[in-house]
Amino acid sequence: MTVEPVVLLLGIGVAIGAVMGYRYLRGERNSQTLAGVHLLFGAGGLELLVMLLRGAPSGEKVAGHATGSTVALLIAGALLTGLFVPIIATSRPGIIGGSIAVHASVATIGFGMLLLWALGAIG
Repeated sequence: MTVEPVVLLLGIGVAIGAVMGYRYLRGERNSQTLAGVHLLFGAGGLELLVMLLRGAPSGEKVAGHATGSTVALLIAGALLTGLFVPIIATSRPGIIGGSIAVHASVATIGFGMLLLWALGAIG
């Protein structure tokens, strides 16, 4: 298995997240369907990344396992912070912008590290 499907799935998730962030900054509401698709691409990309790091049944593993594990932790952190955004929005709407910023920051760092790892620049 190669890293390209992981980059593709998470890249689509990042693109959808960027559109959602742009809409949020313009004061427009995002549909729950769009948020659900964003979640599915992120979770699917994380699942593929974990499968890639775990190794194939033949025992073949990807190079740079330590860096890949760090990337997986960052993407998992982005997933968790993204799941908390709607919970925070209902109980404390005043800090929704900060929670979205944390989610976007963790996701951006994780995706950037994924790209560098996929290009072989780190790891």
